[in-house]
Amino acid sequence: MNKLIVSIILMIVIVGTNGQGKTINNRPIIGILTQPTDGDMVTFGSQYIAASYIKFIESAGARVVPILYDTDIKSLTELMGSINGVLFPGGGVDFNNQTVYTDTIQSIWSQVIEFNNNGDYFPLWGTCMGFQELALLSADNFNLLSSYNSENYTVPLNFTSLAAGSRLFSLASASIMQSLATEPITMNNHQFGLSPQTYEQTSSINTFFDVLSTNVDRDGNTFISTIEAKNYPIYGTQWHPEKPMFEWWDQEVINHSYDSIMANQYTSNYFVNECRKSLHSFSDPSVESSTLIYNYTPQYSESTEPSFEQTYYFN
Repeated sequence: MNKLIVSIILMIVIVGTNGQGKTINNRPIIGILTQPTDGDMVTFGSQYIAASYIKFIESAGARVVPILYDTDIKSLTELMGSINGVLFPGGGVDFNNQTVYTDTIQSIWSQVIEFNNNGDYFPLWGTCMGFQELALLSADNFNLLSSYNSENYTVPLNFTSLAAGSRLFSLASASIMQSLATEPITMNNHQFGLSPQTYEQTSSINTFFDVLSTNVDRDGNTFISTIEAKNYPIYGTQWHPEKPMFEWWDQEVINHSYDSIMANQYTSNYFVNECRKSLHSFSDPSVESSTLIYNYTPQYSESTEPSFEQTYYFN
């Protein structure tokens, strides 16, 4: 067979189309941001990613590269041009005292906005603290969060009227939507959150994001729990969709039922599929290989950080 024809066939298999003539990248690579270690974790490295976030992405058919939070802007820009999406994970960063970290998430945010404004589809997802970061970045203000009594707290979602027609949830099956709305399967583990009042009073947030769900903490205070950007492929959950599949500490109230797994896995499937719409790629296969998470070994972290079964550490 003609070599040119073979090459074209291979390209179609690797890239593919979505049935509407739009190109799809079936080899997506997603960046996950590290954050500083503290306490006993410092012994193992200066920064980390909980392995459950890696597995969350891999389980939906993508590969992962770590984005070191202290990487220089030139390296970050080059990496962003090679990957197909970014995930901001949960954690406990003090935004007021970690300026290197906040500078990096601001740089990532700016590049995501610029890519999409230029017609270069590039998704961004935030979980828990990552959710909060999305809201704060849209407002360019890191002092808008309220306190909540919602650690180790698993509840159903209170969907807003926008949820059913949203990009994020419109593709979910009726059974998944029913589970999310009626069963305690979304695990919250946060002390701070975005209040509906702050959302309504902050035009830079409410003109950028739609609210898809809310929840009420143990003290009866409402927090926003799912958001979707109006005009960008940017999504956030205050809850942890990775935990039901991959975290097993018996002191955390995590629902591992079939319905919970199906519903939480849906979010990973959705986000990774969004990242397939990004056509970024590494120009050098050796650089791609050297960047992937496979170059690192996770540690069993039950004794140092029991809320994570495994943790990746970096220096």
